[in-house]
Amino acid sequence: MKMYLSRRAAIAGAALAIASVVAPRANADEATPRSPGQSLGITSVPNLRDVGGYATVDGRVVRTGLVYRSDQLNPISPDDLKKIAALGLTTDFDLRTAEERSAHPDKLPSGVTNVWLNVLADADQSSLARLEKLLLDPKQANAALGGGKAEAMFEQAYRDFVSLPSAKRAYRQLFLSLGESGKLPSLFHCTTGKDRTGWAAAALLALLGVPRDKVMEDFLRSNDYTLPAYKKTIDAFVTAGGDAEIMTALLGVKSEYLQASFDEVQSKYGSIDLYFSEGLGIDAKGQTALRNFYLAKK
Repeated sequence: MKMYLSRRAAIAGAALAIASVVAPRANADEATPRSPGQSLGITSVPNLRDVGGYATVDGRVVRTGLVYRSDQLNPISPDDLKKIAALGLTTDFDLRTAEERSAHPDKLPSGVTNVWLNVLADADQSSLARLEKLLLDPKQANAALGGGKAEAMFEQAYRDFVSLPSAKRAYRQLFLSLGESGKLPSLFHCTTGKDRTGWAAAALLALLGVPRDKVMEDFLRSNDYTLPAYKKTIDAFVTAGGDAEIMTALLGVKSEYLQASFDEVQSKYGSIDLYFSEGLGIDAKGQTALRNFYLAKK
């Protein structure tokens, strides 16, 4: 079973890492956060956001200033590094592969501890080279990834976030750590901050009782920050004859992706609470502790 999951995750792992090998990010407009899920407006990391601020079904609200989600912390301008330092981070949880970390190692303010949690450790990362080569030939990419194939690949990847052994190990450690006050404020991230990071944020918000439509809304907001940052890359691919939908599927997110994760949770465990207890080994007491820690009265 582990070998089967590894093969299934191999192509997904390559796709999830593709943003680390395409053109550099464009500048993002700075903005003062005005609503939950909005970018902090730090140009180098356009998808850096506070996970908190959302209301729950029982009338409480997820506390802000405790945990952030982000795209990769490289490249980071000196001015932006100062803005990140102002968040007062204690811990940086890196969900990327060894290859991604080597290509773009995190640049962190002094005193921040880097913790590596390789979600795709059980996947065959050699698929990344094949995907890189494929995207250099848009016509081949159209044949191999067009017509919904890229979307189907990502839906499978999101199921693997729930079931892949390395994913369960990584997310278990992440959520346990997020319940330790000594490791907060903290930040977790992958490459573009939308897939591995997207599931981490969605699972936490769902556990805390944020309505599912708001969880999905937070997930989809990555499109507001990631797709504009890679506009030049997408345009160049299209100019060379590639289908724009392929790059949108690779560099953006769709509701079907996150729904695939939640469907896998429902199929394998029956509920988000049971995913945490049976899949991640975080029992009811641990889940209650997370809710008590992160939720406050309005």
